[in-house]
Amino acid sequence: MAFTIFACISLANCGLEYNLKKGEEHLALGEYYDAAEQFKQAYLKTPVKERENRGKRALKMAICYDKINATPKAISAYANAIRYKQTSLNDKINYARLLLKNGQYKMAEKEFLELKDSLPENILVTNGLISAQKAPLWKKQGSRYKVKRMDIFNSRRDDYSPMLYGDHHDQLFFTSTRNESLGDDLSSITGTKTGDIYVSLKDDKGRWSRPEVLNSGVNTTFDEGACCFSADGREMYLTQCSTDPQNPRYAQIVVSQRSDATWGKGAVVELTRDTLSSYAHPAISPDGKWLYFTSDMPGGLGGLDIWRARITPTGLGGVENLGTPINTPGDEEFPTFRPNGELYFSSNGHPGMGGLDIYIAKTDPQTHKYHISHPGYPLNSEGDDFGMTFEGTLNQGFFCSNRKDGRGYDHIYSFNNPEIVQTVKGWVYEMDGYELPAAEVYIISNNGLNKKVPVLSDGSFNIIAQPGVSYLMMATCKGFLNHKEEITIPKVEESQEYTLQFPLASISAPVLIDNIFYEFNKATLTSQSQQALDQLVNLLNENPHVTIELRSHCDYKGTREYNKKLSQQRAEAVVNYLIKHGIDKNRLTAVGYGKEKPKVIRKKLTEKYPWLKENDVLTEDFIRNQTKENQDICNQLNRRTEFVVLRTTYNLFDSKGHLKHSPSGQKKNAQSDEDFNVHFE
Repeated sequence: MAFTIFACISLANCGLEYNLKKGEEHLALGEYYDAAEQFKQAYLKTPVKERENRGKRALKMAICYDKINATPKAISAYANAIRYKQTSLNDKINYARLLLKNGQYKMAEKEFLELKDSLPENILVTNGLISAQKAPLWKKQGSRYKVKRMDIFNSRRDDYSPMLYGDHHDQLFFTSTRNESLGDDLSSITGTKTGDIYVSLKDDKGRWSRPEVLNSGVNTTFDEGACCFSADGREMYLTQCSTDPQNPRYAQIVVSQRSDATWGKGAVVELTRDTLSSYAHPAISPDGKWLYFTSDMPGGLGGLDIWRARITPTGLGGVENLGTPINTPGDEEFPTFRPNGELYFSSNGHPGMGGLDIYIAKTDPQTHKYHISHPGYPLNSEGDDFGMTFEGTLNQGFFCSNRKDGRGYDHIYSFNNPEIVQTVKGWVYEMDGYELPAAEVYIISNNGLNKKVPVLSDGSFNIIAQPGVSYLMMATCKGFLNHKEEITIPKVEESQEYTLQFPLASISAPVLIDNIFYEFNKATLTSQSQQALDQLVNLLNENPHVTIELRSHCDYKGTREYNKKLSQQRAEAVVNYLIKHGIDKNRLTAVGYGKEKPKVIRKKLTEKYPWLKENDVLTEDFIRNQTKENQDICNQLNRRTEFVVLRTTYNLFDSKGHLKHSPSGQKKNAQSDEDFNVHFE
């Protein structure tokens, strides 16, 4: 019997040593889930009378449980380590912060008050005490935010870091560790499948599809997550965490290129030559000039900090830390941008409600310094809240949180804040044609804004505008004349969207002047023509170096001589109107073509008249082969007034061929597009 007992004790000791050894090996590799299990077994095998050893092993468990968001287990383990007097002041800070994260504000306050006596200057202790005392009040006060758990996206594992994509925000990319993810093994770090990028699509009725794993080269058997997209939508930046059974591996940022509708394999983005630090949670600034990210590299303020690197045509520039007031000795993570330039990020170092809270960073237009604000409850909770994505300029979209999940899993929520927002939506398109996705819009305002914005694939652009501010917007596109619009945003008490149209005239093709009317069989312009003619006057004033030929056309009815004379007189009538309204006569040529140049059908017109085909020519023979009704339409299309651009250099050069007005240097505006974080508020 004695031998049996001795053998059992020996086997138990061997098993304990094995657990401790494996636990340390897993911990060194960052495999916190497996390490926690080994330390738990070691703790259970340690006799109660070995108080010091039990305390040390409880502390190891607490650290690992904290890393995998098993908050209740981490709190219990820390409590045991404290009971056995095996914790440092930093361990007690972590314990108090976990109490905050679990919503145990009274207990957290008690712990922070005790720590305050020993660490009166510690920022985490100071902010933790503020959090414990104020979080219940913030929760009671609430805010204008409304949140809803989006079960259509969520699984029974982690679903996090949503990111909207597409011109109409109808694709949602996010990370999930659900069972459908690639690979057969469970992660030694989290105890779940490794994360993959998933996508859900929204139909024309606003309903989201069940998520499916992104079928491309992006996903691997490693962890992929926290993605974002370049300003043009052609690049996906994401975090990738590879594994190595022998050495710890650190998170890195990779970039995937989009070809047609497929995302390619990610290539590592080298931010620094430091291979012993993590780089994660990429975000691209709205102007496309900066890559923001999270890192624990040396030179930060402690824990994880937010950094940025300039994006240049030749690659990434040097990295810089955002510093205070954004970064703290705690963790700052998951940067993301609202289109108006506001930076959203998550932190457990600022006063908050517990865990990671979402904060908003705005820059002062004069000093360019950050101002940090806390959006309150229910956007924030006692748990981790992070990973914002916005539906265009609206203050609504999605984020993720592990609130009210006892196992610490992250889930996706929607949010909406019905704030008062004034937006301007513009449409840039060719006259008598389609949208111009290659166009750009220059915007200046009387409050100092000077900005260039691209348009989306449908020729549209969106900005958030300030009430009481006047804006001038000039649309440009290669091969087309410029067009400008002006608008002053009224001061109103509700959100409104103002729509502006930017029809651009082609330099190389005839441009129809719509709604020009003459008296029957005469060259006299009717009063209904004034609006169209005034728009032409504005166009010529906006493009002062352009000369044009005014062309008038008739249908095939009547003699060639009569139609030629009438069309010439009508073209001259338009020219005379333009001269009378201030346009230099040397910029204008009137030509009446009669019925010599029948209309050539462009594709856009076939949408209105399906019986016509692109490049059909409305000759007399063509028209006579149509139905009576369609003949009338063809004749109407032939009776038109157009203009074509002859020159774009009128009055630019002197007699020696030199520019009359050389470009002069202009003082850089304090808020030009070269400055950091230019936005429309």
